[in-house]
Amino acid sequence: MIIINIVDIHGNANPIDELGDVLSSADLVLIGGDITHFGSDTQAKDIIEKIKEYNQNILAVTGNCDNKEVDDYLYNENIQLHGRAVNIDGVCVFGAGGSLPCPSPTPNIYSESDYAGILENAVSTTNENSPAVMVCHQPPVDTINDTVTNGAHVGSKSVRAFIEKYQPLVCFTGHIHEAPGIDEIGSTKIVNPGPLGTRSYALLDVGDKIKSLEIKKF
Repeated sequence: MIIINIVDIHGNANPIDELGDVLSSADLVLIGGDITHFGSDTQAKDIIEKIKEYNQNILAVTGNCDNKEVDDYLYNENIQLHGRAVNIDGVCVFGAGGSLPCPSPTPNIYSESDYAGILENAVSTTNENSPAVMVCHQPPVDTINDTVTNGAHVGSKSVRAFIEKYQPLVCFTGHIHEAPGIDEIGSTKIVNPGPLGTRSYALLDVGDKIKSLEIKKF
């Protein structure tokens, strides 16, 4: 299965047409949050409908900059992954949106204990033997993907503990724009492709295991 992961769109649909051929070639498009920039469900719909011009198979979580009505829109479209899991071609895909509290107020935040519950709920109905792909806007702590400009780590301890316990094949994340790259927690690959506006995306070929995984530019 070919998965394309994009994140931190922030309401900017312009790069989507440029990525059209890549989106069309995927079995699944995973959106890792911040679909809008403090925008409405209407702005979210504009982004999702633009992506659907190239690929109808979309799953998504919101980010900290998405309002509650964006979550509602994703639920109504049956593409919401927050706190739930979907089995696609034998691969379990699950997720969590939002972020921990930020230095500046944002509308979609959760606590460490919230994240522990959200993620446990997401995997509660899955087959533990299935290969798993996780998408979580909030990165786990102590990776290259949660490192801000001053070198501080701002990731989640609960997200990291969950990954250490369950070891999904991949955790796609975002949120920290200055921290793209691929890291590891145990056998799990942690991937932040960087904001879509930087013309970056992640490409995963996965079955029972990872066949290939890379961050690409367009």
